[in-house]
Amino acid sequence: MAPPPPPLAASTPLLHGEFGSYPARGPRFALTLTSQALHIQRLRPKPEARPRGGLVPLAEVSGCCTLRSRSPSDSAAYFCIYTYPRGRRGARRRATRTFQADGAATYEENRAEAQRWATALTCLLRGLPLPGDGEITPELLPRPPRLLLLVNPFGGRGLAWQWCKNHVLPMISEAGLSFNLIQTERQNHARELVQGLNLSEWDGIVTVSGDGLLYEVLNGLLDRPDWEEAVKMPVGILPCGSGNALAGAVNQRGGFEPALGLDLLLNCSLLLCRGGGHPLDLLSVTLASGSRCFSFLAVAWGFVSDVDIQSERFRALGSARFTLGTVLGLATLHTYRGRLSYLPATGETASPTPTHGLPRAKSELTLAPDSAPPMAHSPLHRSVSDLPLPLPLPESALASPGSPEPLPILSLNGGGPELAGDWGGAGDAPLSPDPLLSSPPGSPKAALLSPIAEGPPEIPPSSGLPPATPDAPVAMSTWGPPDHLLPPLGTPLPPDWVTVEGDFVLMLAISPSHLGADMVAAPHARFDDGLVHLCWVRSGISRASLLRLFLAMEHGTHFSLGCPQLGYAAARAFRLEPLTPRGVLTVDGEQVEYGPLQAQMHPGLATLLTGPPGCTGREP
Repeated sequence: MAPPPPPLAASTPLLHGEFGSYPARGPRFALTLTSQALHIQRLRPKPEARPRGGLVPLAEVSGCCTLRSRSPSDSAAYFCIYTYPRGRRGARRRATRTFQADGAATYEENRAEAQRWATALTCLLRGLPLPGDGEITPELLPRPPRLLLLVNPFGGRGLAWQWCKNHVLPMISEAGLSFNLIQTERQNHARELVQGLNLSEWDGIVTVSGDGLLYEVLNGLLDRPDWEEAVKMPVGILPCGSGNALAGAVNQRGGFEPALGLDLLLNCSLLLCRGGGHPLDLLSVTLASGSRCFSFLAVAWGFVSDVDIQSERFRALGSARFTLGTVLGLATLHTYRGRLSYLPATGETASPTPTHGLPRAKSELTLAPDSAPPMAHSPLHRSVSDLPLPLPLPESALASPGSPEPLPILSLNGGGPELAGDWGGAGDAPLSPDPLLSSPPGSPKAALLSPIAEGPPEIPPSSGLPPATPDAPVAMSTWGPPDHLLPPLGTPLPPDWVTVEGDFVLMLAISPSHLGADMVAAPHARFDDGLVHLCWVRSGISRASLLRLFLAMEHGTHFSLGCPQLGYAAARAFRLEPLTPRGVLTVDGEQVEYGPLQAQMHPGLATLLTGPPGCTGREP
């Protein structure tokens, strides 16, 4: 086997060529593709000395496709890319760029050139190596990854389904990903689904909601008899809830600026389209009753858990509920007596600054090409697959070559209708998708991916909220890895543990860097550092000082304030013993039974779909 080609510099041209535009009366362009961007320079009618909009970073590209004209006399082929650049005010907006491959006399030759560019761009987006000999053909592409999307329609003040339909589904369709979508209907519904799922049918499970839905998915995977294989299933999160802490960490790792709301969703969707996973540490938490659950985010006691649970009644406010809850919590600030013991991290630094390349997860979405015959999938409740979405243009704008019947909207990368509408002028022949690129040999058709329920899914009212279930039990895991670092709860701890006892305002045990989309509680934490980051605030802190801590946490600078009540330790395991008879404990924002608990970190137990690391080099 020949060794892989050496990595190319970011500025090394991979492809260069001249293209026309669509409509055909537009200018002509010189295109240059590098590993980081597509460079566009106008050639005619007048070359640009300083091209505007002539650089398209691949970080802003969701996907691409090839198209052909419906006019039989048009021998040109077309290459279209879907981008999400930032506007003047910083918000992302969808844009398409279409180029005409017309340098050859026949359509077949022009199509080969368009496919060569689309294949090269797709390989770069998905982290696939390009051959060193320059032979770039669609056969390089593996079958499209198959994703199971779980949507909480009540998330994000009831906007989760609307955002999913209007933004997430078009973008992942543009990326050429196959999907099946299910709306969850109740607490622990996602957990029940993944417990009975045939995991061999999927390449990833993605939640479209807040952090709570992913908590259900991970605990469902670990509560299966085959948990050792099940937990290898890559999981992802697209933020549409009020608590989007993990998405904030994914956004930072991707090199994007801090974002909230729809901007955060679009950033995370772009990263998902790029594919690729990263090991994710999970914290095994044993409660006083002996039951166990797994955390990917944080265990909280005191002020943080009080705000989280007490702000539930303001859920209709979205993420603003936490701001209001913080104000109310400061007004009625409580202290709690307790004992925190932990096993210090040995041989680890509390502030890791990795300079080496990131290890790639063993089950990421860059799949080896294989033959994927049509398979019978297990029936899924209230599901839609590659959902046709209502767009402002008629379906007749998109037609399958050689067939008088229109193709479903978004049947190929979401491109046909928009192209005919955005670029087609009077007298221009509409473009149709070229099916050869988006369906590599051996890939199943989208219609064969999953059974589709008759009719569209029910869309809940935008103001509707799920019935309140404050006393609903949080389901626990009975399987999973053993906690070899923890003695039985209630028994003495080994001598190498450290104990801190006193009155606390809060105690937080966090795994990733973010406690919220805009709250960096552990600035140096990484997804796979094998550490649980313990933060506590002792009594005696003033309300003003506590508020300053949380304001500084937006930038991760709270440890530099020199607050004497603030403590920190990096640990591999810990035990928390509340000595105050009443209080609130949460695991990943879910309230659990109050009493002593202990936890151990399991490094790299799960795989998180993160996309490629960004140019900032920061890694939560």
